[in-house]
Amino acid sequence: METTALILSIILFIFGLLGTILPILPGAILIYGGMLLYGVMTGFETLDANFFLLQALVLVLIFFIDFIASSVGTRHFGGSKQAIWGAVVGTFLGLIFFPPLGIVIGPFLGAVVIEILRGSEIKPAIRVGIGSLLGILGGTFLKLFAEILMIIYFFMQI
Repeated sequence: METTALILSIILFIFGLLGTILPILPGAILIYGGMLLYGVMTGFETLDANFFLLQALVLVLIFFIDFIASSVGTRHFGGSKQAIWGAVVGTFLGLIFFPPLGIVIGPFLGAVVIEILRGSEIKPAIRVGIGSLLGILGGTFLKLFAEILMIIYFFMQI
């Protein structure tokens, strides 16, 4: 039973990591789900409540990384506070209306549109949009790093 649980967990980990790169799948949720599945299938012999609480905190952090990273990238490239909010809203709308590419298109368009509405020229507005895009890409690397740490910690505990 433990071998089956481990194999299923590893499959979910792989799909989770892929989902972080290609946001068709809920990456971090699949990774956490793999850990939870292992716990359930093994009667929680090696994974306790503290383990799952710590992993849940990392999971919440991962959810916020996209929004924080987009904001930082937008700000770094000269975007206004309104453009930052445009990138955040664009991320939400992009994920809802244009998955999976919406994670890239949404924050870019959100930042660009807001900057243009504020009176910026097209070139600086696009620069701000590119900043938001670079922030999202940086956020993806941070999420992968956090997810890999989650997986390493899982293997250390079992």
